[in-house]
Amino acid sequence: MTTTDVLPATGGMAHEARAAAMVWRREMIRFQHDKARIVAMLLQPLLFLFVMGTGLSSVVDTGGQVDFRTFLFPGVLAMSVLFSAAFAGISLVWDREFGFLREMLVAPVGLPAIIVGKCLGGATMATLQSVVLLALAGLVGVPYDPVLMVELLALLFVGALLLTAMGVLLSARIKQIQAAMPTSQLIIMPMMFLSGALFPMANLPDWLAVLTKLNPLTYVVQPMRAAIFDHLDVPADAWAALDPSITWWGWEVPIAAQVLVAVVFSGIVLGAAIAAFDRAD
Repeated sequence: MTTTDVLPATGGMAHEARAAAMVWRREMIRFQHDKARIVAMLLQPLLFLFVMGTGLSSVVDTGGQVDFRTFLFPGVLAMSVLFSAAFAGISLVWDREFGFLREMLVAPVGLPAIIVGKCLGGATMATLQSVVLLALAGLVGVPYDPVLMVELLALLFVGALLLTAMGVLLSARIKQIQAAMPTSQLIIMPMMFLSGALFPMANLPDWLAVLTKLNPLTYVVQPMRAAIFDHLDVPADAWAALDPSITWWGWEVPIAAQVLVAVVFSGIVLGAAIAAFDRAD
């Protein structure tokens, strides 16, 4: 029997929602039992924040008004979900190799419920991991403001959903985990470096400025940095130098519009992942 021999008999929206919730729950159970991966995924962001951030603070000129590690903090938060979310997405390759994906696809539920549950589970896992970094915010001058923490978590979830959906989309076309890992790295590393996570976006060469604006992760990192700066006493000149506004053909894109771009792009990638699995499996 192949997956095309069985047509899922769906039972309405409530049935599909329960199926998505079960897939989400499976991801949470896997997350709870994989302590080594949690530690490994957090180690790299911590090194960037406290080792690279401290080292570069004496090299990068922030005007003496903002600690470089404060500037770096939202980028490191994005990194904390970047690798974890992408890994959660491409783990579907493992599910395919061990036969679990086939079992899910022949279940009496629609494919969108399975993919949505998988992506929501991966996004939730990645966001939960970032809570550890948020707990260290005060060490780099970021205030423990409840509103700020909620804003950062919401933006991190959007970014994690985007990256998990990208991982799932890759899983639809890549059949072996040996190929999935380097391919995902080839995609997520440029996204990280082109998001403004590690350097200010002011005075970039034109070609680099265009690439940063085309990068969907930029519209997660920049609103997080703006939210942090909004809760600090950052002078206007330092703000303009470290966190310049994103512009499209001279139009200054509002923060709300930047977040909307990230949300819409996440939905597009999620839809593409569903369509890709519908054709491939």
